[in-house]
Amino acid sequence: MNYTVQGQASELQDLIQGCVRNERSAQEKVYSLFCGRMMSVVKRYIDHDEQAEEVLNNGFLRAFQKIGQYTFQGSFEGWLRKIVFHAVSDYVKQNARYNEKIMLVEKDQYVQKDHADRLYYNQLLEMVQGLPEATKAVFNMYVMEGFSHREIGKILNISEGTSKWHLSEGRRILKEKIEKLNLHLKK
Repeated sequence: MNYTVQGQASELQDLIQGCVRNERSAQEKVYSLFCGRMMSVVKRYIDHDEQAEEVLNNGFLRAFQKIGQYTFQGSFEGWLRKIVFHAVSDYVKQNARYNEKIMLVEKDQYVQKDHADRLYYNQLLEMVQGLPEATKAVFNMYVMEGFSHREIGKILNISEGTSKWHLSEGRRILKEKIEKLNLHLKK
């Protein structure tokens, strides 16, 4: 869309109002406008394409069902992202098995800077996607989304300690994988 910011806002507002009226064409346009950005949110947590698409579609379905609640205060994309994130969260809750009794103190060990600097983004993303489901969810929520352990615990219905353990476990696994790549420079 090559419109001015005002024109884009007006067109988006018209599309949202069309969605409130349950107009299929407006829903399709909103979906096509935001599906790529929302899929990137989903793919941080779910690496299988079929499941990711299912979660994305569930998120959009929820958004279209609740779109009448959008008050045009704040960005629509942020509102939509929150709904899609809740669809991801529900999927993770249903498909990950958490051990509620784990309570460990977080021990954060850092990978040497030269290891991390030499990784390509896609390699790192692939490593994160290879984490166990529960660990991957917590890692992404903490590192990528900026949630606190308390917030993660509430969203995933786990204790703060369990959230801390999953983060620590994710970092440990990633550190091992990065070190196995032998990326460090010889001095």
